[in-house]
Amino acid sequence: MTGATHDTLTDLGRGTPVWFSLSGRLLPVWILAQFLTAGLALFGETGTWNLHAGLGAGLALPVLCLAGGAIAVPRLRGFGWWAGLAALLYLLQVALAAGDASRSLAFHPVNGALLLTASLVLLAKIERRLARSRKTKA
Repeated sequence: MTGATHDTLTDLGRGTPVWFSLSGRLLPVWILAQFLTAGLALFGETGTWNLHAGLGAGLALPVLCLAGGAIAVPRLRGFGWWAGLAALLYLLQVALAAGDASRSLAFHPVNGALLLTASLVLLAKIERRLARSRKTKA
């Protein structure tokens, strides 16, 4: 059973903020870039760990936009669960990367895959909202 608080299609007439939809589109692409830079670094590409770390720090921007938007904008509250999960997984990802033990780093790619999955679900929900919004305007 879903209530009005979990409805991503609330208040379609008011649209979806560009910064929110852009963040939803950017997040999975950025995470895929993280996987790519980690792969390049593992196979000897010099300087890519620094790029990987920099991109990882920059991921905070779309994550904060999505989570903040779901909290602050009433019509986006339906995205709260997935945006909150993405934020939680991002924080866990940072904690795993900061850990010195190889055991904690072993979970870093697994958590990255979970974060990618959450970002793709968010993207699908955002795109569905945008498509429905276009239908109501037509």
